[in-house]
Amino acid sequence: MDSFAIASLELDGVEIPVVVAGDDVYDIRDVLPAVHRTGDLFTEWDANLDRIAEHIVDGAQPLGSFEALRTSVAARVLPPVQPVGQVIAAGANYREHIIQMSVAHGLGSDGASPELLRDEAAAEIDERVRSGDPYVWTGIPSAVSGAYDDIPLPDVGTDVDWELELGVVIGRTAHRVSVDDALDYVAGYTIVNDLTARSLVPRNDMAKIGTDWFRAKNQPGFFPTGPLLVPARFLPDPTAFQMLLTLNGQVMQDATTDDLAFDVPALLSYASSVAILQPGDILITGSPAGNGSHWKRFLRGGDLVESTISGLGGQRNLVRSPSGVLPPWQAGRP
Repeated sequence: MDSFAIASLELDGVEIPVVVAGDDVYDIRDVLPAVHRTGDLFTEWDANLDRIAEHIVDGAQPLGSFEALRTSVAARVLPPVQPVGQVIAAGANYREHIIQMSVAHGLGSDGASPELLRDEAAAEIDERVRSGDPYVWTGIPSAVSGAYDDIPLPDVGTDVDWELELGVVIGRTAHRVSVDDALDYVAGYTIVNDLTARSLVPRNDMAKIGTDWFRAKNQPGFFPTGPLLVPARFLPDPTAFQMLLTLNGQVMQDATTDDLAFDVPALLSYASSVAILQPGDILITGSPAGNGSHWKRFLRGGDLVESTISGLGGQRNLVRSPSGVLPPWQAGRP
């Protein structure tokens, strides 16, 4: 068959690993009874995909349509990989995004024109790719949410920003992997919106240390992920994805992954040189130009964020206002 995707649904409170082919949804347990969660597929990823394909071709009975199940009050679309793995995130990794920010902040020669600032930024990117390393940090699994879940604005922190990113799901344990072999460790691809509370990035009480990505990026619901995990066998070229994010219907980000500074093999090789990557971990690859910092417009309660990456489906997230109740750590402080 042409292609299919893996997803995780919660139906009447029960988690079900499913395959999505077209708009039809099939229960993976019907063909692979030992698979209780999608993460169980990684033990024999390729063989399990082959069995799933045969099952569908042989006339399996679908549970229903994805759209009908997605909108059912009895269902919730979970992040596609269950249990959720660790998040390994690359920053400052889209050329146009870096150039745009360099020009906006005047990062370059004193008195340089915007054109010269662009040229200087482009040259700096080329040099970093040639002789430097990707900029990578980590996110925690509890911040990962579903593709249609609300985005809860935090009670501490403001200026919450969007960052649409290609998510690369690891399928095999990867440690010290070469660039040439890196794609062999990729199970598939998904969509991730890497949200950031910009006001929480600087640590004014510890200026010598600088940024605090833990509190700025790991709030509950700050990594909407999915809805689908599309196997890499169906998407062999990770430089060919079209990415689009809209806010209340207005285009904010519109780019392709061929603008990556460090490509997927380079990012995976670098990350695996530092840490052991496990099946189910998600490597997010950076965000293109057009986030809220550029537009000087951050998320507000009632906003609708819609994100798509070609071949991977789309996300739809309503933004929820802060609850107004401070956590105990902050509540009693002056």
